[in-house]
Amino acid sequence: MKPAVAGGRRWMTLFTLAWLAIWMVQLTPLQLLLPLQLDDQVSDGGDEWIHGVVLSGLILGVGGLAGVIAGPLAGAASDRTDGARMPAGLGGRRRVWGLGGTWLIAVSLVLTGLAHQPWLVGAAWIGVCTGIGVASAAFSALIADQLPADRRGGAAAAIGSSQALGIVLGVGAVVLLGLDVLPGYLLLAALMAVLGTWAAFGLPDPVVPRTLLAVGECHDRWASLRDKDFAWMLTGRLVTNVGNALGTSLFLFFLLYGLGQAETDAEDNLLILVVVYTVFVVGASIASGLIADRLGHRRALTVAAAIVQSVAGIVVVASPTFTATLIAAAIMGVGYGAFSTAGLAFATDLLPYEQDHGRDLGIVNVAAALGQLLGPVLGAGLVALVGGFWLVFAAACALSILGGLVTLRARDTRLASLP
Repeated sequence: MKPAVAGGRRWMTLFTLAWLAIWMVQLTPLQLLLPLQLDDQVSDGGDEWIHGVVLSGLILGVGGLAGVIAGPLAGAASDRTDGARMPAGLGGRRRVWGLGGTWLIAVSLVLTGLAHQPWLVGAAWIGVCTGIGVASAAFSALIADQLPADRRGGAAAAIGSSQALGIVLGVGAVVLLGLDVLPGYLLLAALMAVLGTWAAFGLPDPVVPRTLLAVGECHDRWASLRDKDFAWMLTGRLVTNVGNALGTSLFLFFLLYGLGQAETDAEDNLLILVVVYTVFVVGASIASGLIADRLGHRRALTVAAAIVQSVAGIVVVASPTFTATLIAAAIMGVGYGAFSTAGLAFATDLLPYEQDHGRDLGIVNVAAALGQLLGPVLGAGLVALVGGFWLVFAAACALSILGGLVTLRARDTRLASLP
């Protein structure tokens, strides 16, 4: 397979497909398969549905911790991988890690679908999240490796828009095909294996001269976290993603137990919500990517997007109906689509060490992924605390605003460099 030209149309297509697969296998179980699987295993009616919500949140949180550990470690290892010592075809620093993460995800998804006890589901999901951390670190490092600064907003838009498309395609395939839990996991595993492998071999990954590798470097591996601007950006990214996850990850449980819908109706309406959310995420991602590349102002875009996202929580708290939830999904899509794209472009401006792009972008990805996986844990606790969902959406609003304010503390280096 002939590798694509960096930044070209085929490169962007393969890069988008890789991220489409990653988001699909992470968010479809989170939104649909895991809640259904755990609800069937632990809920027999009455108030026991709260047990299913809490258990789902705990499993997602433990998996998120695994991803937090795996992403930066895999990124740092790929920074130091000497492609000249590997078999031909495995590329330079990133491809072998992209392939390894891809197949770990695929195998772990099959095991998750086969798990018949909650603790087995949790153990298999840890494998999925570990693979996601490894693969996302490898693929995201290609942005800093191969693209100039004024092209990175487009790549960030590809990641943001594929996140939304991944949800709608994954949930849509399971719902429209009428798949049960196990066939749903098997479908996701097959898609991950095919798309991830195709992208890993199709994207360029030239061998880097050993003299340019971060081999034998003695600086502190966590030195980037002591860079104030980088640390503020990471914290804002984490907090805002927790706010987004609070507003979206419990949609199925909200439809079932907050609005009292039947399971079939709830699954159909979940798909409608996901489609609405997706349309606005994709549109906002593309628009903010273009603005980030052509006009700059990446920090300002990121902060404004977080504030827009916060409005969605207010809408649901004020009117807990399906119509209001649709409106909130659209607002959330606009805010998060712009935030994820402009925020990632802003993050690439703040990378402290050139030789550690893989490690540091792995940390950036972890901040987003951890937020998406901690959200359900916090949401489960809030549901258990008040026996309903209003506090979840109120917290989504508050954390989105807080994330934007924290991001504002990071210095916009592109503006600072202007005379």
